Amino acid sequence: SNHSPIIFYEDRNFMGRHYECMSDCADMHSYMSRCHSCRVESGCFMVYDRPNYMGNQYFFRRGEYGDYMSMMGWRDCIRSCRMIPMYRGSYRMRIYERENFGGQMHECMDDCDSFMDRYRMSDCMSCHVMDGHWLMYEHPHYRGRMMYMRPGEYRSFREMGYGGMRFMSMRRIMDSWY
Repeated sequence: SNHSPIIFYEDRNFMGRHYECMSDCADMHSYMSRCHSCRVESGCFMVYDRPNYMGNQYFFRRGEYGDYMSMMGWRDCIRSCRMIPMYRGSYRMRIYERENFGGQMHECMDDCDSFMDRYRMSDCMSCHVMDGHWLMYEHPHYRGRMMYMRPGEYRSFREMGYGGMRFMSMRRIMDSWY
């Protein structure tokens, strides 16, 4: 199809005005006053309920999201979105118990469904993503709220606005998901 990778609609069930998005969009408000549904034609995206890739976030892969607000329990619309590039290399991440890479450290190269079970680690407050793109989750077994981590240093989840959240599991965003 000639469509953009992701199409947002003002109203539920793909009604109302729409906006075809080619890649990242830091503030959807400049294109439409509200957004209640979307269709992912190709690729994988993170969507956020605040501008500038902040607030609650959720992972969308190819498919139709006719009423994502009730599905995700959000009170607010999608305000920004980020395209996750397809990646085929190796994966490597270091997770740390404390902020600024303090406390115990573990290097991970694959999915981990429970930091507690695998590492006896009850808190994770910073990380360094060396390779690959990852999703971190609030609860074990990839449940609860999530955060997209691309390569870089994340010295303080609290300062990033995730002060009330703990991360207890994580998995790689795999090329087979595209």
